[in-house]
Amino acid sequence: MPHTIALAGNPNSGKTSIFNELTGSTQYVGNWPGVTVEKKEGYLKGDKRHVVVDLPGIYSLSPYTLEEVVTRDFLLDGKPDLIINVVDATNLERNLYLTTQLVETGIPVLIALNMMDVLERNGDIIQVQVLSEALGCPIIETSAVSRAGLKDLVKTAVHMVDKAEGSGKVAKFSTPVEKALLQIEHLIATLVPPDTLRWFTIKVFEHDEKVMQRLNLSDQAAHQIATIIESVEKSMDDSAESLITNDRYEYLTGITAACHKKARKMGTLSVSDKIDRVVTNRWLALPIFFAVMWGVYFIAIQSVGDLFIGWIEWFFGDLIGANIALGLEAIGTSAWLVGLVVDGIIAGVGSVLTFVPQMMILFFFLALMEDCGYMARVAFIMDRIFRKFG
Repeated sequence: MPHTIALAGNPNSGKTSIFNELTGSTQYVGNWPGVTVEKKEGYLKGDKRHVVVDLPGIYSLSPYTLEEVVTRDFLLDGKPDLIINVVDATNLERNLYLTTQLVETGIPVLIALNMMDVLERNGDIIQVQVLSEALGCPIIETSAVSRAGLKDLVKTAVHMVDKAEGSGKVAKFSTPVEKALLQIEHLIATLVPPDTLRWFTIKVFEHDEKVMQRLNLSDQAAHQIATIIESVEKSMDDSAESLITNDRYEYLTGITAACHKKARKMGTLSVSDKIDRVVTNRWLALPIFFAVMWGVYFIAIQSVGDLFIGWIEWFFGDLIGANIALGLEAIGTSAWLVGLVVDGIIAGVGSVLTFVPQMMILFFFLALMEDCGYMARVAFIMDRIFRKFG
């Protein structure tokens, strides 16, 4: 039976490019069971002993999106032999947030530090050995574009699978949180495998409903856990999930500060940071968002899109419809049949197709905003509003 290697990482980290290079023409595409999320897997090139599964791009293992649910279910139930975590070296701290969660699953983790060529062009330096020791995971520097490091990545991955080497170091949280986690561990230790105990404990602390349903705790245990969590939340004046998130980022900030040297001087902002200061500004963010959406609507519906409507109406009405009507009348077709064909079928199809150009323009701009990162900023802006609704 072939060994399974899972490829996990943030969206746009170069994960799929690395998957394509590792598997080549051996890959095949389907859907994950019961959902429409795309599933890609394939054998390593020239090696039928190792199957690589390209997991959906995610930012965390919290069950907020279908992709996150699919990924974590596969990691917990599919039990891959190794996780290759593709990390964007140019956004190190943000990408390592997922890394810390992957390590907590107890599955061995190999980090592919991707986009190193871009990092070097920026003049930044990552001390890979220091980072590897801090995380407890081997790290291979890669570039999916130039294929640099991919041979070493495959060699290391195969070695780790064959030797069944352990996972990395788990993140440490603040003292009150760690005490609460230790108490919860004792209550659920008999319900989960030992290697995943840390991950399940953290998810229980975060009020993860899917995990709670999976554990099927007794009423007494559920009450004890609720009391433990409530005590920490009251003493630290924050929600359990926020406490874990903040502590995790503090842990990562310490690691990246020790190994990531940026060429840009402290206090200076990149172009992206300067844009963020404007589009996520407390007072300007919403007006800018409404202005952008009005501009998209105006172009898609009222200006450019409206031009296409006139052309389509002329094509189906004056050109196609009128000529077919003349042809049908010339051969003596009944008036009701002429009306059905011209006013019903042709005019009906034309009316529906008038919306197609508008939708194409609208989705083009939405895709553009998604790819340039603006929609992620919008999600951040709207979070504080929609959080009030649950």
